Amino acid sequence: MRSTFKVLFYIKKSATKKDGTTPIIARITVNGKLSQFSTKQFIKSADWSVDLGKAKGRSTQAKSINSLLEEIKTSIHKTYNNLIVRETVVTAEKVKNTFLGIGQEQFLLLELFEESNNNLKKLVGITKSKATYQKAEVCRKHLASYIKEEHNLSDIDLREINHSFIVGFENHLSIQCRCNYNTSAKFIQKFKSVVISAQKDGKLISDPFANYKITLEKVDRGYLTDDELQRIMEKEFNTERLERIRDIFIFSCYTGLAYIDIKKLKKTNISKGFDNNSWITTKRQKTNVKAVIPLLDIPLMILEKYKGLPNGVLLPIPTNQKTNAYLKEIADVCGIDKNITFHLARHTFATTITLSKGVPIETVSKMLGHTNIKTTQIYARITNEKISSDMLMLSQKLRESDVNPVF
Repeated sequence: MRSTFKVLFYIKKSATKKDGTTPIIARITVNGKLSQFSTKQFIKSADWSVDLGKAKGRSTQAKSINSLLEEIKTSIHKTYNNLIVRETVVTAEKVKNTFLGIGQEQFLLLELFEESNNNLKKLVGITKSKATYQKAEVCRKHLASYIKEEHNLSDIDLREINHSFIVGFENHLSIQCRCNYNTSAKFIQKFKSVVISAQKDGKLISDPFANYKITLEKVDRGYLTDDELQRIMEKEFNTERLERIRDIFIFSCYTGLAYIDIKKLKKTNISKGFDNNSWITTKRQKTNVKAVIPLLDIPLMILEKYKGLPNGVLLPIPTNQKTNAYLKEIADVCGIDKNITFHLARHTFATTITLSKGVPIETVSKMLGHTNIKTTQIYARITNEKISSDMLMLSQKLRESDVNPVF
């Protein structure tokens, strides 16, 4: 016979604090025997509904408290159901202790995060990029500072993570770390991946992210226009370093290859294709996805210019930091009022060189080495030049039609 089980919440008025708030207590009842614990949430008596066992109204505070209480209730139910399957006798005390982690092995968040990052580091240069590992490390450090500053702890048990903790970390990223919206969202995504991995390993019963939605704002990705590209290509530079960086940047504009993919490019990546033209065949460092790109005249001219470099290297590319610093000089010299970084070349290839000139998005996606065409659709904007070109064609067709307006 299945035991009777119930979870409810009440306020403990006898423990009212000086500010007038009282603690909210969770009560677990199994077969008439009860066990209770503090939810670590506080509320004023006037804002509490005794009949409903939750906060009154629709204020931000009420919604936050009720959301957390619902999470606790759901997690306790999951704990109870898991115990029913595993244990012969289930008591209210056993449900509470299991839910709170009393008498159980402790799993600390930052320890698990460090373990995850160490495993990630081993894959750098194989299936993961150094940048991916570095971003994960920055996320771990932000999380450590949040736990220290807001919770006065050096680490925290996984079972302590709830909706309130996640929202607090999000606020910490925005306010203390000065992260923009999308950067914060990506850090939260990384944090979530570590927590969900721990849940799958049986170290956590419930998903604290169940009622938390991560969204990314659409970003208008920058690119160079045909005119700006022409200015850079036709500019004669006084220094060899700027000329070299210009050449490599333009090579990226006409191939769509990212900085790291050009840096590791060798002679072995160039071959004659079925059409007897030269093709680049490589795997993207970031995703390990194969990218195949036919070489146009301009990138072929650049490869010919730097022919003969040692160790099969195709282009003399310095560090990413230096490259981006030199690109800012190039922008100034060419009178281009844009924040030019090396990755802007990849955006330019997608937007100006291919999509705006009618290359199908499926073809562009394949050349960029994207795993999902939705990623390529970010670049599928309609430029003013494309609108002008299309409308000129329409205007010409209308002139050639048999329509004779009377006005």
